[in-house]
Amino acid sequence: MRIVFMGTPGFAVPALHALLNEHYQVVGVVTRPDRPRGRGQKTNPCAVKETALNSGLPVFQPLQLNEPEFIRQLEHLSCDVIVVIAFGQILPPAVLSLPRWGCVNVHASLLPEYRGAAPIHRAVINGETRTGVTTMLMDKGLDTGDILLQEILPIQESDTTGALHDRLAGMGAKLLVKTLYLLTGGKLVPQSQDHSRATYAHPLLPEDEVIRWESPARNIFNHVRGM
Repeated sequence: MRIVFMGTPGFAVPALHALLNEHYQVVGVVTRPDRPRGRGQKTNPCAVKETALNSGLPVFQPLQLNEPEFIRQLEHLSCDVIVVIAFGQILPPAVLSLPRWGCVNVHASLLPEYRGAAPIHRAVINGETRTGVTTMLMDKGLDTGDILLQEILPIQESDTTGALHDRLAGMGAKLLVKTLYLLTGGKLVPQSQDHSRATYAHPLLPEDEVIRWESPARNIFNHVRGM
């Protein structure tokens, strides 16, 4: 199976390692363009790009996913599936329609709950007692595609966003491998989401860092854990 992997931050790295360890043929890795980071504003590769280069994989960093040259590059790769994890952009129809098995996304929530950019942070901040990982077939919407598999993970009172992030990343990597095996074997029936139950994990803003000391102690505790 020829796979194009799309992801940027550290959350996606365990999944890329899992695909390579299972001897899937990763024919290309797509990440967001390099951006200056830190106090010195140095341009450093993101976690996925660094992993890909260390593994000898070709890396593509288009400014826009609908660039004609990038679409031609994807077509040339002749991929069977595109795996997308924490990439940060909605895929255009020209990309969604390319792979034989579709575009498979790993999302760090139990969809349709916590669609969007910050599902781990928001789950902890909101005091949830469970979360999980979903694999889905992507469509043109924001985390609205048909569900393939889900796995539940309890949230402990001692959990921070960082601790939960790492456990979910590992869980997502294993669920991805299972999903690809079952999907390509014709053993998965995608299930439509119940859109009436959808909630959204909006991106964190500077004002989210402000602690409201007049809030109940439990809310403050969850806020600190979540940030």
